[in-house]
Amino acid sequence: MNGTKQRVLLGMSGGVDSSVAGYLLREQGYQVIGVTMKVWPQDCISRAEDKCCGPQAVADARSVAHALDIPHYVVDEADQFERLVIDYFASEYQAGRTPNPCVMCNEKLKFGNLWSKAKALGCDYIATGHYAIIDHVVAEVGDPGRADAFIQLSSAGIIDPGYSYAVLRKGIDPRKDQSYFLFSLRQSQLGRALTPLGRMRKQRIREIAHSLGLKVADKTDSQEICFVPGNDYKTFLRSHLDDSEFHRGEIYDVDGKFIGHHDGIELFTIGQRKGLPGGSIRPRYVVHLDPETNRVIVGDADDLAVDEFEIDRVNWHPVAGIDKPGLRPTPLTATVKIRYNHPGAAATIVPLEDNRARIHLREPQRAVTPGQAAVIYDRDIVLGGGWICRAEPARRYEAAARA
Repeated sequence: MNGTKQRVLLGMSGGVDSSVAGYLLREQGYQVIGVTMKVWPQDCISRAEDKCCGPQAVADARSVAHALDIPHYVVDEADQFERLVIDYFASEYQAGRTPNPCVMCNEKLKFGNLWSKAKALGCDYIATGHYAIIDHVVAEVGDPGRADAFIQLSSAGIIDPGYSYAVLRKGIDPRKDQSYFLFSLRQSQLGRALTPLGRMRKQRIREIAHSLGLKVADKTDSQEICFVPGNDYKTFLRSHLDDSEFHRGEIYDVDGKFIGHHDGIELFTIGQRKGLPGGSIRPRYVVHLDPETNRVIVGDADDLAVDEFEIDRVNWHPVAGIDKPGLRPTPLTATVKIRYNHPGAAATIVPLEDNRARIHLREPQRAVTPGQAAVIYDRDIVLGGGWICRAEPARRYEAAARA
C-alpha cells in the first residue's frame, strides 16, 4: 500500500490492461490521473479504426476513467509520434532493416516525452498496463527480503550495497510478458515507472474488469502495430512514402545467380518467403539485404541460420555490472531473445567498445534480423539489450555481392 498518497500518471490506451491497472493503482492508495495520447496523424490509415492510435481508444479510456472516478486528459502527441516512431519505422525499412516501433514508442514517448506532462501535473510516477515487473529495490547484502540474484550481484560488488536500483523482470504470465519492449528504458525512466500487472495473469485481469462492470472487459487485445492495420507494413509504406523513395534493385541467390528485379528493398525483411520469384525446387527465403546496392539475396532455409552477430546502442542495466567503474567487462553467459516471440537462446555476450556487444549463440538461430532488438536475460531479469547490426556480407554471400 502506498501510504504517502503519491500521484501517478497512467497511460490509458482504451484497452482492458491499462484500465485495470488504473483500478489496482487506486486501490494501492495512489492518486491516479489518466492520460491518453492522441498520436494519429492525418495520413494514418488506422485513425478511423479501433486502435490505440484511433479516436475510439480515447472514448473507451474516457469511459473507464469516469467509471473509476479518476481524472482523464488527452494529450496531442501526433507530431512527436510522426517524427519519433513513424518516420523511424519507414527509414529503417529504407535502410534495409526491420524496425521495432513499440520499443521506440515506449522509450521516446510513453516513458519519455510524457514525463513532462507528468511533472506538470505533480506526478511522482508514470504507470502503464505492460506485463512486466519493475522492482524498486535497495541492494543490501544478506537481506532475505530481496531476490537471490540481486543479493549475489551486490555481494560480488557488481552493484553497490545501499544504493537504489530499478530492476526490470519478465512478467509472470509467459504468454503476455512484455519486458522485451522495455529493455531500452534507462534507470531514470525505470525508477519512476510502475507496471502493476506484472505479477498477474491475463485471465485475472479480465475477471477484475468484469467485476467492475467495465465496458472494455472483453475488448480484444491488439496483436499488431497500432498504425499498421493487419500488420501489412508494405501497404503502410506505400501510403507513407512517395514512389520515388523506394529503392528498386535486383534479386540474386547466394551463388550469385540473377533471379529478378524488385520494387524496393523496403518491401523485404530477413526470413521472408512470400513475394519472391518462383521457379525454384526448394523454398527460397530472404537471407540478406544490401542497401548499398539495393540487392536482395535469397537462399535456402539453412542459409538463414546464424551463430554470431553484433548489437549496437546497447543499454546495460546496473544488474549486468558492465558499466560499473573499475570493473573490466567480461563475457556474460545469458539468454538472448532476438525478437519478441522468440523463446530465447543460450549465448555468450562479449561487451565491446562504443556501446556494442558480440553475441555468440550456443545453437544457431534462424532469421537474426538487423534492426530488431536483441534482449539479454539472466533467468527473468533483463540485463540489457541492443539493436541487431547488419553484418558484413558473409563469405557465402560474396558471389552475390560480386555479381
